[in-house]
Amino acid sequence: MRLRLPEERPTEPPTGYKIAHAALSQDGSRAAFLGVSLGAVLPYGVLDDAHCAYGRRHRSPSRLCDCGFHCLHERAGAAALTCTAEHRGALLLEVAVLGRYIRFELGMRYARQRVRTATAGPCRCRRRATGLADAGWGRPGWRVVEPVCPGCAGPRVTVGFDEFARRGGDGLKVLAAPAADSVGPGRTFPELVAEAALLQARLDWFQSELARLGDQER
Repeated sequence: MRLRLPEERPTEPPTGYKIAHAALSQDGSRAAFLGVSLGAVLPYGVLDDAHCAYGRRHRSPSRLCDCGFHCLHERAGAAALTCTAEHRGALLLEVAVLGRYIRFELGMRYARQRVRTATAGPCRCRRRATGLADAGWGRPGWRVVEPVCPGCAGPRVTVGFDEFARRGGDGLKVLAAPAADSVGPGRTFPELVAEAALLQARLDWFQSELARLGDQER
């Protein structure tokens, strides 16, 4: 006899957390997200249904397959995934889990979702991001965009967070995480910049003293 877990009948959609890369269509009129695992092939919209990534015709999620949307129960667990090099430009999503789902210890696999909020992390320079600019890669018909500050955006066309949310539609909200100005325990980015300037000044003084002593010995 096979034991089955009891079916859940929540009064409201469960909430989950995941990361994904922001993407814009080739003409820039639509906004979507590109997953970081099985969903990395095709972008999905703010409100979308899952399809089998292997092209099979069963409904997602299937117990005999690992297709479907995926999310974690804890926000901190999803945010930790952005520490890896390939996911530094990904956004942290809060999603409403809709339709059929399978619950696991750390998260869920499910059939339909609505992205409620997308939080953009700091720019790669650690300053607070103010928009999304071309990341230099994508999928056919879609360009991936990443969080940037005005200084690092350069000549790249930047899309504001509100504008990206408007192009995504369905009530999406895009937020900016605080600047990552903490570098190491007890030290901040401005402190290290000031210390580097002091070291450079000391180095300049040593070089001038060496030059003076060299002239005296001649």
